[in-house]
Amino acid sequence: MNPPGSVLVVGAGAAGLSTVEALRRKGFAGRITVLGDEDTAPYDRPPLSKQVLAGDWTAERARLRTQEALDALDADFLLGEAARSLDAAARTVRTSAGRELAADAVVLATGLRPRALPGAPGVRVLRTLAEATALRGELLGASRVVVVGNGVLGSEIAATVRRMGPAVTLVGPQPAPMADQIGSEVALHLAALHRRHGVELRDSTLVDGTVPEAGPSRGVRLASGEIVEADLVVAAVGSLPATDWLAGSGLRIADGVVCDSRCRAAEGVYAVGDVARWHHAALGVSLRLENRTHAAEQALAVAADILGADRPFTPVPYYWSDQYDVKIQVYGLPTPAADAEVVEGSPDEGRFVVRYTRGDVPVGVLGWNMPKQTRLHRQTLLERYTRTAAPTAPTPS
Repeated sequence: MNPPGSVLVVGAGAAGLSTVEALRRKGFAGRITVLGDEDTAPYDRPPLSKQVLAGDWTAERARLRTQEALDALDADFLLGEAARSLDAAARTVRTSAGRELAADAVVLATGLRPRALPGAPGVRVLRTLAEATALRGELLGASRVVVVGNGVLGSEIAATVRRMGPAVTLVGPQPAPMADQIGSEVALHLAALHRRHGVELRDSTLVDGTVPEAGPSRGVRLASGEIVEADLVVAAVGSLPATDWLAGSGLRIADGVVCDSRCRAAEGVYAVGDVARWHHAALGVSLRLENRTHAAEQALAVAADILGADRPFTPVPYYWSDQYDVKIQVYGLPTPAADAEVVEGSPDEGRFVVRYTRGDVPVGVLGWNMPKQTRLHRQTLLERYTRTAAPTAPTPS
């Protein structure tokens, strides 16, 4: 396979930028174009719900690279211009400005869009740098805040807002914060952490909508009919892959862009980051992961395959979450149904490692304020994730 002469990256976030950087590091000297729907230079998203929202970081500090570093990539960044359609066979993208951009290889890195809270006008979401900056301004004048959604993002937002001073109620369908991600046993420790910091938890609770504004306050109406008042309501009820613009493209879309084990959606078309659903050859399953570390790792793999490496992407999934003074690190794919065992440290001491198994098979490792030990226990997952990969699934057509 000859390397392409030009690459078009659709999406100017961490996954898109990492793809460009990996291509240049690997010696690609062809033309690179990066199309981004936001008018800001590439920035990091994990700090938005923590350092940026709290005011510990300025918006400028969230930028992934300086302008000088971006210039050194010798890529054309077309910012503030969204992709509107793709002809996968012709590898051509039409933009919101009416341009047609063609390349020998196209990388889709459009990420996610937040789910809306049905029947809830006036609710804030947190996905972009602009939204984080605006939300911080509103929080500075708020005294009561409701966060809807008790997954990873909602839990992080609740922790950050509480540290800023307002009273916080965290409402969500999970039986404890992040229970679906880390299992009920560890989630109970997280619930206790939030309560110690004064957060009111409404677990296993659905929101039916917002209440009309009455004077300075508003709130949410629970499915039970109860009203929880607040100055500000923030929703973190999940996200959807940003694939609407790919209708009619010829690609297969099913909760993301469906790819083979090389993250290839069609000949010369790849997907990377939150939007990519690819075949994990070692596990024999289709995965789509929403986290920063995965975006960077997958970008490296895609860049290598564009240049002819032809290797499957078989990572050990990893993400982290900072809440108050606790760093939670998760390797693998733990589920609520897995057996969880503390293998190092103690929850009573506020430092521990949990191993998750299904039968005799290790499926995940979680660390609570024990980063070094957690990385060591990650080794129990490596054999499962790095064994000789199964043959690649056929390229979707």
